[in-house]
Amino acid sequence: MQKKIIALPRLDNLSPTMESTALKLMEETGELAQAIGKFRGLNGEKISMEEQEVMKMITRELLDVAQTAVSMMFVLEEHYNVDLSQALEEHISKLMKKGYLKSS
Repeated sequence: MQKKIIALPRLDNLSPTMESTALKLMEETGELAQAIGKFRGLNGEKISMEEQEVMKMITRELLDVAQTAVSMMFVLEEHYNVDLSQALEEHISKLMKKGYLKSS
């Protein structure tokens, strides 16, 4: 099973809640969708950006989504005592049962 592993920090000087983080996640996801759609010309507008610059923008927005998701993971651990290690194992198992992953 091939993996892409990233480690993102717990953000300082914030007091996120599950609700505020969920709203931020939706905002960041919208910005990612805009970068993918608008800046690749999918909305019909003529785009003057180079492909490499568009890919940089998409990458930045994707990392914003990932950072916000990680922030929500910290909220779940710290405020709701969620065991993310166990949740990750269950998630991988679910993916295998659905046939999205081959057993190794």
